[in-house]
Amino acid sequence: MSAARQQLDAIAARIAAMRNDAGSVTTLSDEARASAELLGALPPRYGEVLLSLLDRLESSALFSEESCSFSQKDLLDNLQVWVDKARGQLVS
Repeated sequence: MSAARQQLDAIAARIAAMRNDAGSVTTLSDEARASAELLGALPPRYGEVLLSLLDRLESSALFSEESCSFSQKDLLDNLQVWVDKARGQLVS
């Protein structure tokens, strides 16, 4: 398995953990930001979108769900869409 695919799988696992209240925003964000092989294997726009989603997710972690304009659940949903699309890019 390629390093890029391993990094993508790790990000997907972190998202799943967060959905089950077993992960942390910091761990997910740090791992995703450090996924150089994955980001290098994808078109540049994927990196821009990922960083934007991570920035919003980190902001949402600073506030309670009600006081933040970013829903953590919605951001995790968007990150999952990103993972799915990135997986499609790695296959092609």
